[in-house]
Amino acid sequence: MDPEEHNARDPVLVPQDALSAWLVPLGRVVSLAFLFITAITFLEVVLRYGFNSPTQWVHETTIALTAICFAFGGAYCLALDRHIRVVLIYDALSPAMRRWFDVAISIVGAMACALMAWAAWSLAYRGFVSAGGQFRLETSGSAWNPPTPAIVKAVLFVTLVVMCAQFTLQAIRHLRRDPHAEPPRPVASAGNVEDV
Repeated sequence: MDPEEHNARDPVLVPQDALSAWLVPLGRVVSLAFLFITAITFLEVVLRYGFNSPTQWVHETTIALTAICFAFGGAYCLALDRHIRVVLIYDALSPAMRRWFDVAISIVGAMACALMAWAAWSLAYRGFVSAGGQFRLETSGSAWNPPTPAIVKAVLFVTLVVMCAQFTLQAIRHLRRDPHAEPPRPVASAGNVEDV
């Protein structure tokens, strides 16, 4: 496949449905957290090695923010239909077979995310509720002791639920697709969102 044909079929940064149209701009904002992470890591290095005065909060903040960004990255990739495919096999299939592969991939993805969300729920629940049933945020146990474990577990659960919904919307979209047409890839432009 020549690069021009590939780019025409597979434009970058195009939301695939209404949920994705909400997630893509949010993903761009979330990605800015990496700039903040880089800045505070640089600050920590300067304070630790330049002034022998390390912080208590940078390490845990960096880990928590990075975990949140990586968790959200899955939803962002799905919003742009950029999840991993074995293109050597996928591109060799007929349009009708690609449609069924897309449906199967979406169904398997939805089931996997649903199972992981179910497992993440118990972790998130324990992060917010003590064994005695009282509300309390799980903390890191460090000298700073922030509630980052509870927050990261909750974000992971919510992200997996969103990804399950995204895979379900993708399966519906692929089922509605003409079985003899190439998988639709909307032209990259603001507000061009395919509704399901």
